Amino acid sequence: MPEQSEESARERILGAAEELFAEAGFDATPTSRIAERAGVPKGLVHYYFKRKPDLLEALVERLPDERIATEQVVVAGDIAESLHRLVDDLDRKLDASAVLSHLLWREADTHPAVLEALQVRFDRIVAQIREVMVAAVPGCVERADVDSAAFLLASALSYRHSVARHDDDAPLGMRRELDFLAGALAAGPMV
Repeated sequence: MPEQSEESARERILGAAEELFAEAGFDATPTSRIAERAGVPKGLVHYYFKRKPDLLEALVERLPDERIATEQVVVAGDIAESLHRLVDDLDRKLDASAVLSHLLWREADTHPAVLEALQVRFDRIVAQIREVMVAAVPGCVERADVDSAAFLLASALSYRHSVARHDDDAPLGMRRELDFLAGALAAGPMV
């Protein structure tokens, strides 16, 4: 089989799996329906993905790379504006995978490999937030405060992206929250 048609069939299978898992859920979607939707023989699904959970793991790899260069978002001396820029850039990247992201967070409860992959992504976002805060105002805040703030913001972003962003009534902006977080960091450690 030529490499281009192999890649095309694999991508069609992944696209069909993503659509069907989103519609009916992982457990309620047989591989025969995935093959039918992708327009390929059922055996080809098993050729590329030995087990059905392998499809979920491959879908994790389709999530966009959420990493953003720190120097692109940091405003020297301004944690709030730096965080606004970072969140805006992350939102743009993560918007490209809203259905896929929601689907994977839903399936993470029953598929450890998906949960592990999503945890790695979450940890990268925490590290990126921490890096932006420290670069914006080096040495002005306690390490423990930066770590806590980075974890809280990453948690809010993850929640927003996996759940709230799919609710038409949910507010998308985080300006007030980011300003509050930056103000708390600037105020110094709480005793």
